[in-house]
Order: sequence, then C-alpha cells, then structure tokens
Amino acid sequence: MKISRFKWALSAAALAMSASAFAAPPTPAMISNACAGCHGTNGASAGPSMPSLAGHNKESIVTAMKKFKSGERPGTVMGRLAKGYSDADFVAMADFFSKQKFHATSQALDAAKVARGKSLEEESCSRCHMESGKEGKDDSPIMASQWLPYLEIQMNQYLSGHRKMPEKMAEKVKPLSKQDLDALLHFYASVK
Repeated sequence: MKISRFKWALSAAALAMSASAFAAPPTPAMISNACAGCHGTNGASAGPSMPSLAGHNKESIVTAMKKFKSGERPGTVMGRLAKGYSDADFVAMADFFSKQKFHATSQALDAAKVARGKSLEEESCSRCHMESGKEGKDDSPIMASQWLPYLEIQMNQYLSGHRKMPEKMAEKVKPLSKQDLDALLHFYASVK
C-alpha cells in the first residue's frame, strides 16, 4: 500500500511539474486583450471617448501607463487597471499596440474648423505631433484620427489643470484661443 501511494504521489508531482514546464508565459497579445473592451480589438477604438492605441509609439504608451499607475495622469478606470500591471507588462502592451495598423475613424467634423486647424497645426504642434499627428515624437501620442470627443476631454483636462500639460506644449497652447484649440482638434480628428 505504501508503494502505490508513493507511486501516485510521484506521478502527481511529475504531472504538475510537466504542466508548468510547458505553460508559456502570456504573450503581448494576450496581455493586451484586456484593453479591447474599451480601446477596441487590436487598439482600434470604436467609442468616442476612448483613444485608439493602434500604431502608437511604444514610449507614449509606456509613459501613459506609468502615469496612470502613479496617479499623475487622471483616469476614471485606467488608474485602477494600471496598478494591476508591471512595467514589463506595459512594455509588452506597448510593443503589441505599436505594431498594429493605424486606425482611421469616420466622424462628422466641421470643415471650416478642420481647414483653420490645418493652418495652425504646422506652427503650433508639428514639432511633437509629426506627420499631421500620425507620429509622436518621444512620448507624444498619435493625434491623427482620434475621436473628437476624446481629444476634447483631454484638452479640457489640460486647460483645467486636472492633467499636467508638458512645458513645451504649454508654450504653444498658451497664445491660442479656445476657437484655435477647437479648430486644431477638428483638424487632428480629420486626418486619415
């Protein structure tokens, strides 16, 4: 009887060890699947208050996640969610989303505001939000084709002081009127 219990215990231990030996760590795609509920499949947002993450540069995503986790960047849900991930998870997510195809939205915009925003963009924003907002310098996010309500929410957070505006951005935003800022947001939302 003792031998059969020993064999059973040995077999159970071997099975447990072999299962864990074959278990693969989560892939960046698996980690990023949790984001799909709000940011859309593969980072292509379908909701007007959520940004698309597809095609963002890695640094902008990692920086944003770290700021959500620390509380430096306000968020209704993101601050709580970010606390559940490690810096390595942020890098994995950023790697995944940076490799996804850019997502162009289709939304109704004011054509006159888009034209006015286009004329302001080159002088005011293009050093950090390059290629009409399709690329971000360093940790600057992609602005092109983001949902207008999302862009408005973020700008309002900056202007109200709920979100700290980067110094370089503040220098460019300060001389602009609310109408100029609205036009810039319409322009960025229009870029395909």
